[in-house]
Amino acid sequence: MFGKILLISALALIAWAVVARASQGAGPTLRYTVRPGDTLWSIAASHYGGDPRAGVWKLEQRNRLAGTVLRRGERLVLPP
Repeated sequence: MFGKILLISALALIAWAVVARASQGAGPTLRYTVRPGDTLWSIAASHYGGDPRAGVWKLEQRNRLAGTVLRRGERLVLPP
């Protein structure tokens, strides 16, 4: 009896491992290339709704920015 339970459990575990796959719910990472005249405020205002201050904070944290100076051509990750 114990052997049957062990066999069924092993088969169920193998079947689950074959069927399991990574979740695609988060979607792809969005990136933004800084253009002349861009600021963190303008990027946050155009990509996040509501008060841009929260968007600026997200951009600073996600990209590990020490200040607010952006360089043309710099690639930023846009957090969700």
